[in-house]
Amino acid sequence: MKKILRKITDIFTSGLFILFVGLFGLIPFRLLYILSDFLAFLLRKVFRYRLRVIRENLSLSDLKLKNKQENAMIKKIYSNLSDIIVESLKSFTMSRSSVLKRHKVRNPEIVDPFYAEQKSIILVTGHICNWEWGSLSAGLQTPYHILGFYKKLKNPYVDRFLRWSRSRFGTTLASIKETSQSFERQKGIPTLFLMAADQSPTKLQYAYWINFMGRDTAFLHGPEKHARNNEYPVIFSDIERVKRGYYEMTLSVVVEKPTEIPAGEITARYALELETVIRQKPEKWLWSHKRWKHQRKAD
Repeated sequence: MKKILRKITDIFTSGLFILFVGLFGLIPFRLLYILSDFLAFLLRKVFRYRLRVIRENLSLSDLKLKNKQENAMIKKIYSNLSDIIVESLKSFTMSRSSVLKRHKVRNPEIVDPFYAEQKSIILVTGHICNWEWGSLSAGLQTPYHILGFYKKLKNPYVDRFLRWSRSRFGTTLASIKETSQSFERQKGIPTLFLMAADQSPTKLQYAYWINFMGRDTAFLHGPEKHARNNEYPVIFSDIERVKRGYYEMTLSVVVEKPTEIPAGEITARYALELETVIRQKPEKWLWSHKRWKHQRKAD
């Protein structure tokens, strides 16, 4: 009986969600950002969503912002966050032409030599600007099949809808719990593996520790592990907000031959690329997650 009730609840919830995003998709972009401004105000002033985490992260970094500078930065951070939220909801109903118009890859030719050799690549990015739209546009602007990793949703019907919405533009989603299996399945198929690599790792015994934003920081080992195991080149993706609702993605090669450099070097290069773009515009990074919750244990 519990399974039947759970299934009914899941179907009803998924129906409401699909109806909501369908109606949300009718909102024109010019009104979308008025809504985003209001949401940013609510998150910052009313709900104070993760405000303590944001302040703590800013203070832990070596940006050395003064009080007025920090408050101004926090306001920009919430504006970026709210834009990501409304744009992510909008993405479910965006057309191919709208995605291409609003999220461009500046130099897609970077990947052409690898594709000519039918070689898969790993594209590492961070939670900067709208990475969600990036997962859509990459499949439209590069010759590769795109495979991204995500945390599977508990509601199977919403999860199926999410995977379908991404597949419209050539992106396949795989559970992060099946990362190794996904790499194995795609062997022989030129694939761009899309990996956000700036989350705080759960398995610290495998983490790479790197000086990042002035802090000893634990980084995920996954991207480097899979690059080395499969001898896949690694590409870094920076995303710039040209103006509200319009983005440009710039690609750069992190390493072409991962097995020819020391262990940890791929992750160190990625961390340096990410830190460079954050320092240029700190507000475009997602400061609301606990990036420095781990400390390295003394040997």
